Amino acid sequence: MANDTIIDVNGLTKDYPMGAAGVFNALRGVDLKVQKGEFIAIMGASGSGKSTLLHLLGCLDTPTSGSYILEGTPAHTLTPDELAELRNKKIGFIFQSFYLLPRASALENVELPLIYSKVPPAERKRRAMEVISFLKLDQHAKHLPNQLSGGQRQQIAIARALVNNPSLIMADEPTGNLDSVTSERIMELLKQLNEMGNTLILVTHEHDIAAYAKRLVRIKDGLIISDEIMAGKQKQ
Repeated sequence: MANDTIIDVNGLTKDYPMGAAGVFNALRGVDLKVQKGEFIAIMGASGSGKSTLLHLLGCLDTPTSGSYILEGTPAHTLTPDELAELRNKKIGFIFQSFYLLPRASALENVELPLIYSKVPPAERKRRAMEVISFLKLDQHAKHLPNQLSGGQRQQIAIARALVNNPSLIMADEPTGNLDSVTSERIMELLKQLNEMGNTLILVTHEHDIAAYAKRLVRIKDGLIISDEIMAGKQKQ
């Protein structure tokens, strides 16, 4: 496996027992390689398997069969505790619903992954403020989530995803709860992060959002049906 291969997936399947209805084959043998620094969009209809694939790649779940190597680590063989440790060290998540703690400030929300990594309090605050400053959100560091706009909440969620300096950033419909202008601003930010060297995998059902990526993977009925290189959306 080449040194710049960050993800190497072979024959990945995921089955869900459905009781009397039998078994639902969410993924039916997926092969995928991701190189360091790529920006990939995964598209598919509801039920296609795209979210299942993202959850497996994000070490949020384990496959029924197949192999998943993340930066040389065989993630498919790990226990739940080992997966959690790998996830916290190597993956930053951005979700549609933000998942910010409502009674914690923006700064405290960004610090969360560092708490799980047992980083000392002073160092946590320094690193969290560094990322918040990078995103030009200093004036909002002490605000609670309900004092922020949707776009600001998503930017705080992005700061939280970045604070541990992960190898990989995964975004699940990151603009799904945002208006079109804010969505464009968030996507330009993700594009900037990719241009700085971050590896991004994005799940979306919106063509305009997928157009920001440099590679488009389409999934249908648990199988990858196309994988193409794109130019990526240029700034107007």
